[in-house]
Amino acid sequence: MDASKLSKLEWLCFDLDNTLYPLNNGLWEVIDQRIQEYVAKTLGLPPDEARRLQKKFWRQYGTTLAGLMAEYHVDPGPYLAYVHNFDVSPFMGPNPKLRALLEALPQRKLVFTNASSEHAHNVLRVLQVEDCFEYVIGVEEVDFIPKPDPVAYEKCQQKTGVDPTRSMFIDDLPENLKPAKALGMVTVLVSPSQRPRYSFVDYHVTQIEDLAVLFGIDLPD
Repeated sequence: MDASKLSKLEWLCFDLDNTLYPLNNGLWEVIDQRIQEYVAKTLGLPPDEARRLQKKFWRQYGTTLAGLMAEYHVDPGPYLAYVHNFDVSPFMGPNPKLRALLEALPQRKLVFTNASSEHAHNVLRVLQVEDCFEYVIGVEEVDFIPKPDPVAYEKCQQKTGVDPTRSMFIDDLPENLKPAKALGMVTVLVSPSQRPRYSFVDYHVTQIEDLAVLFGIDLPD
């Protein structure tokens, strides 16, 4: 990757869950369990069958919600309310280092998540970084079409005016970086594990605060 491309970036596009906060804080486990509960209750399935269908839809459609909408015509509103309508503050708190990083980065910033925008705002408020982002694009804003569907990226681009060739896309899932790379974005994988060998991943950081190293920013201890 040509380092000069970093200096030309105008936009930083961040995923939310497991990207702006660590995977091991326990929040995602709660969300995952609530998804299973909703599938079981809505379709009248035992827990193990609901789990199997949940993961099948995630692999096939990108999100469980997309599968439920496609195959069972489930209303997305009650689903999103149930899955995300709980207090996230027991799992995280203010992150001064993340805020310092975002304030030091001169680029315009947005969050683009497969979750609801309400959930995104809840998380950003608890982290105390909500005002650092110009846009928060939830799955509602892209007509419930999830990443990694290329149409979701196009709809996000239309709503924000992002120029992909002058943008960076930051996500914890490699499959969500592939369409971003195809659009011309610089891609960053956030993962505590060893960097996988994907041609569409330009950079790898183990946690979001490590973007400071990539951009040459000194963060407070």
